[in-house]
Amino acid sequence: MNRRPLTGWGRTNATVADVLEVPNHEVAAAVKEAGPRGALVRGLGRSYGDAAQNAGGLVLRLLGSAHQAVLDAEAGTVTVPAGVNLDELLRVIVPRGWFVPVTPGTRFVTIGGAIASDIHGKNHHVEGSFGNHLVSISMLLADGSTVVVGPDAQAELFWATVGGMGLTGVILDATIRLLPIETSRMSVDTTRIPDLDTLFAEMSEGDDDFRYSVAWIDLVAKGSSLGRSVLTRGDHARLDQLGPKEAVSPFAYGPHQLVSVPPLVPPMGVLNHATVAAFNEVWFRKAPRHREGELQGIGAFFHPLDLVGSWNRLYGAKGMVQYQFVVPFGAEDTMRTVIERLSASGAASFLAVLKRFGEGNQAPLSFPAPGWTLALDVPGASRGLGDLLHGLDRLVLDAGGRHYFAKDAHTTAAAIRRGYPRLDEWKAVRDAVDPHGVWQSDLSRRLGLTD
Repeated sequence: MNRRPLTGWGRTNATVADVLEVPNHEVAAAVKEAGPRGALVRGLGRSYGDAAQNAGGLVLRLLGSAHQAVLDAEAGTVTVPAGVNLDELLRVIVPRGWFVPVTPGTRFVTIGGAIASDIHGKNHHVEGSFGNHLVSISMLLADGSTVVVGPDAQAELFWATVGGMGLTGVILDATIRLLPIETSRMSVDTTRIPDLDTLFAEMSEGDDDFRYSVAWIDLVAKGSSLGRSVLTRGDHARLDQLGPKEAVSPFAYGPHQLVSVPPLVPPMGVLNHATVAAFNEVWFRKAPRHREGELQGIGAFFHPLDLVGSWNRLYGAKGMVQYQFVVPFGAEDTMRTVIERLSASGAASFLAVLKRFGEGNQAPLSFPAPGWTLALDVPGASRGLGDLLHGLDRLVLDAGGRHYFAKDAHTTAAAIRRGYPRLDEWKAVRDAVDPHGVWQSDLSRRLGLTD
């Protein structure tokens, strides 16, 4: 047992917990040692806020290896321990002609975390979120029993666990439907977009022709350039799209880290309005006006930030706040107002992405819903940040939108109740399987999820 401070990826609001690494078969015994502050499973700590923290309680880290994964090529599925991360899994399945059905912007996310957050990716408008592709989950309940749940087996508990932020039980392993691929390359189209109206139109009219789509937005731009963007769309490259050199090893896959940010960064960080404005100008100008069919590696297309180790240190000692929300289609004016306010505030955000969501799933706490989602990082030291974000909260909620638990570090319990109208339904399932509140987190207490 190791008592130590924990934060999310944003490196804010540290709290202290007892941390224990255990294999799956020792989880039940470990949970018995939890005190009144309960227990929680933590993956790699890539939730930005306090979702994987449990102040004064027990935090478990599940041990597991991708070599324990069982690939069923005939069924197109893999069964994998929950403590294995996407990076480890991809290194096993990509050389065999398979890809995960959904990946976020980092591959350093555990399978358990992917389910608990019901992660989404650039393909949500076509294929939905991670929970849509699960065959079954094996999980440990608060009473020490183990159950197997799925869309057709204890469906209420299954859907409460998908997006349930680890508060219904310990996910031990999962069986996931995979995506067959012909190569480990991506065929990518890139377009430079001059303004927000053009971006809305281009994505609305063309996204359905692509499996993957995402737009990087310059949140520093104002006036007629408001919302100028780089739109990137693509799909897995076919074998006949490879050149002779690439065709020799069509499934070659070995992503690596180029550099790592050192631990010693100036306390205020290196990202401010001036440096971000300069970066955004270069990033926008270097993008082609339009390019089709460029071959890229999986890492470059899906996980570009993973090329820089510990990039969250760039924000300095006060860390960063990630803010992600969704508003329905038809609320484009709300999205415009949000972007205008962010631009006018001078908040330094070099990482801002816009995507289109398709239909959501049955999980009461799953974040995606049909509409537009914007995610951005803002330095925690930004002046007036709390007032700015709470003002944006009101815009989002008044438009019928909501916020993402895995990114949240500031939202209120009242905002969550407005954004998630099925919260009481989720609580009823949770209370039935955990009547004594074994599973707890800083986020669950802050947002009133487990009261």
